[in-house]
Amino acid sequence: METQNNDPQWERQLLEKLAFSSLKEQRAKRRWGIFFKFLVLSYLVAVLVLVFDWGGAEKITDGKHTALINLRGTIDASGDASAEKINGALQSAFEDKGTAGIIMRINSPGGSPVQSGIVYDEIRRLRAKHPEIPLFVVVEDLCASGGYYIASAADKIFVDKASIVGSIGVLMDGFGFTGTMEKLGVERRLLTAGENKGFLDPFSPQDEKQKEHARLLLGEIHKQFIDVVRKGRGSRLKETPDMFSGLMWTGSQSIQLGLADDFGTVDSVARDLIKVENILDYSVKENIAERMAKRLGAEMGQSLAFRLFGDRPGSALH
Repeated sequence: METQNNDPQWERQLLEKLAFSSLKEQRAKRRWGIFFKFLVLSYLVAVLVLVFDWGGAEKITDGKHTALINLRGTIDASGDASAEKINGALQSAFEDKGTAGIIMRINSPGGSPVQSGIVYDEIRRLRAKHPEIPLFVVVEDLCASGGYYIASAADKIFVDKASIVGSIGVLMDGFGFTGTMEKLGVERRLLTAGENKGFLDPFSPQDEKQKEHARLLLGEIHKQFIDVVRKGRGSRLKETPDMFSGLMWTGSQSIQLGLADDFGTVDSVARDLIKVENILDYSVKENIAERMAKRLGAEMGQSLAFRLFGDRPGSALH
């Protein structure tokens, strides 16, 4: 027995067995750890599926219903109030055989005149194609500028007495930094092919010719805005010198001016005008996959920018 205890080979074998036993135990723990992490991840995914809206319009049920479309926030090609999303919801609502009427609920400060015009034109087209389906607008807090541009395509506009309505005008804003640059000793070096390519460049002195051209552009878009409001509101409109100046009014004042028709909510319009209280939301929402993709894209973009420029500041071509 003493020989065995003093045998180096025996000690090495014992150490190897202990090492292999420890390794097996670690592998088993790792497998169980992975298994439990997978269970937790599956649980979180299930919760996300149940809690978050995966996007798209609400599923349509049988029978007559009032279709609801929400237009909230700034009207922008990349936002929830884009022409693509709003028009998609409008088309689905008009084409569903169960739709008795449509309510567009607006709470928007306005936005892109192009996006607003696209939605306005689509509403007019769909109303002509489906004359039996009325479309009403219900204003919540705010229906201004591009929001009102779209609203003017509706059969009727309903407001709350404290809603803010109007801002029938167009703006182009920016900043001028020439004085600041001069104080800091910064020289602007701008090269262009075409004398107006640096149109309204904020780092160059304002050119009167370019400023006048900008006014012409704004005037043309403003005229388009005024024309659609007059066309949409017709004889109901009681024009005043300030109506198209960019001012806004309360809901009560907007009714007096003919910019709106009456007081009302989504529920009251569905109940009293459309006479179908079953309301289905057709609004196209950004789904969780899109939100995650946008966030991932933003993080990747930041990471890429850091790799390109973070390690060597000032490495751009001069």
